Amino acid sequence: MKKIFIISLLGILSFTACVDLDVPPKGLITDDDLLSNDAGMDIYMSRVYSKMPFEEFKYLGEWGFEFNSWLGAMGIEATGEATNRDGICKTFNGERTTYWGPAFELLRHANYLIENLPTYRDSYSEANYNHYIGEAYYVRAFVFYTMAKRFGGVPLVTKVIEYPADKSALEVPRASEEETWDQILADFDQAISLMLPESPKDGYSNKYVALAFKAEAMLYAGSVAQYNEKVSGRLTGLGKKTGVRVIGFAEDRWNAAAKRYYSEAYKAAHQIITDGRYSLYKNKWEANNPEAQYQNMVDMFSDLNSKENIFVKKYLYPTLTHGYDSYSQPLVFRTALSSGTCPTLDFLELFEGFDRYPDGTVKVTTGNSNTQGEYIMYDKPLDFFKNAEPRLRAYVIFPGDIFKGKEIEIRAGIYTGSAPVKPLFDDYSYANAEKNYTQLDIASKDPKTLYLSSTLETQVKVNYNGTEMTAAGANGPFYSQGESALTGLYGRKWLNPDPSFVSDQGKSAQPFILIRYGDVLLTAAESAVELARLGGQSPDGSNMLDVATKAINDIRERAGATLLTGSLTASEESRNIVRKERRKELAFEHKTKWDLRRWRVQHYENRDEFWGEIRNKSIFSNSNGYRFRGLYPFFSTETGKYFFDAHFQMTSLKTFNYTPIDYYFEIPGGEVAKSLVIDQQPNR
Repeated sequence: MKKIFIISLLGILSFTACVDLDVPPKGLITDDDLLSNDAGMDIYMSRVYSKMPFEEFKYLGEWGFEFNSWLGAMGIEATGEATNRDGICKTFNGERTTYWGPAFELLRHANYLIENLPTYRDSYSEANYNHYIGEAYYVRAFVFYTMAKRFGGVPLVTKVIEYPADKSALEVPRASEEETWDQILADFDQAISLMLPESPKDGYSNKYVALAFKAEAMLYAGSVAQYNEKVSGRLTGLGKKTGVRVIGFAEDRWNAAAKRYYSEAYKAAHQIITDGRYSLYKNKWEANNPEAQYQNMVDMFSDLNSKENIFVKKYLYPTLTHGYDSYSQPLVFRTALSSGTCPTLDFLELFEGFDRYPDGTVKVTTGNSNTQGEYIMYDKPLDFFKNAEPRLRAYVIFPGDIFKGKEIEIRAGIYTGSAPVKPLFDDYSYANAEKNYTQLDIASKDPKTLYLSSTLETQVKVNYNGTEMTAAGANGPFYSQGESALTGLYGRKWLNPDPSFVSDQGKSAQPFILIRYGDVLLTAAESAVELARLGGQSPDGSNMLDVATKAINDIRERAGATLLTGSLTASEESRNIVRKERRKELAFEHKTKWDLRRWRVQHYENRDEFWGEIRNKSIFSNSNGYRFRGLYPFFSTETGKYFFDAHFQMTSLKTFNYTPIDYYFEIPGGEVAKSLVIDQQPNR
């Protein structure tokens, strides 16, 4: 059989020897097919955009860019915004799928377009040709930016590397961190100069998208240059193989670099503001109407016609979907899983509308701390939140509020003892965080007066006025079931509020806003204040601090929050005002985990500024780790009223740890081991 096969093959070769072999095989797509016309460019760009490292519903900090929405949740990367029942809720100090190899694949696509599209320049109008080249620079800038946030200095591959090639041509060492940010700046500027002001097709970017992401990237760069200096010992170092400063900035370079990057961030953000193409979403907003202000902010995250949207990742059922609702909706709507995004009491304390103890924490008793006095009683749980900032209500489902046409019943337990009710614990400190309600004598010994439920399926029932009342209600929290209202609160932002929508895995189609005008206003404000604090001058002649003040007040007005009574200044106090506003406005948008990193406030020594304001870090952390608190409603049968207890997360307790080494991700070990020029991080 082998001989027959060889003879047959020789016959075929003889037959074809006189035929012209310079014919492309059928089905092979060539540059002529893709780069010579708009239809081909649509195919090329769709592949590029399908691989873009956008952090949206299909991104989880623990896993990285795996492009699936399994266990979708927001704000659970130790940001303090929310906690989660699963192991994916942990400190953001690395990703399972490291953004290294995929980055260079996408860089190759961008570089290939830059180098080869000029051959087909005559096939396009000048505007379209420039836009396509601009898209390539934009993609390259975005990829380098995505890498720089994680690794600092990276290999700046700015041309197509042909294979096979000499090893010296294939090996590109890591550039310095400053060189990397300078390349990002140059590529964004080139993109901005070439791109059209409006996206030529749905899904493409444009000049203003590039401006917005440039502003964001330069704000990050300026922060790193400035705040690496605030980490004990200075957070910088040279690679062992090349001697290049792959993380941080030289002592004589950081100040000038920070000023330069903040100037570029402000200039880009201010250009978007002054050009007037975008504005804050206020379609249903009404002055002095908290209900309208709340509904306005609910609607803004699903309205594709919003003038606030700068760049949006769109979904379409049933062909392109995600599963955020299925994994993060309240337990009462459970399909696959639920309760994946449970906001913390610590996050709630950023917002206005609550009485406070002298230490600034939310007041739940009549005393000066939650171990003093008696619990304040409420006719219904929602009364506790009656003065809450409308923006918070748009982001968080409160106990007793309405979602998808249902009252969301959240209850931690039922208390049958006498009134007035005294604090359940005599120690609410971090040291006592792991003592939960089941360990109280009133819950574990006779005569029992505190009734709790371990799971939804094994509800304890208490007789109240002749009817049986479940101890933990429809959504818990349950002390042995993580899939419930872990913190006494649920995330509302991004959930589909339509009562007719039945969620399940892969059935959600809400859009994800990757960057919006509110983000730009906050970038303008922060870069202005930081630049002024460093003694820098306005890059475009505008009064930076006036612009910053107006930006913060515009956001606060839309949110239903109190306006600033004076102007922002070049001070740490003003910086913290802007940081706190950013913490509030951009929560659950994959922004905060990066803000905490660039501010360098996640390790213990700097953790007092973790919340964008000065807080006593001992309330939620010690030298090794930190934890977050819940706000738990209990029903009192004696009074027929509710009271709230502020306590560390009672179920699926999470402890987060962070040290300065975590501000830069580790370079993949295999890449370092096989290369003569790729340096590992100096502090690893």
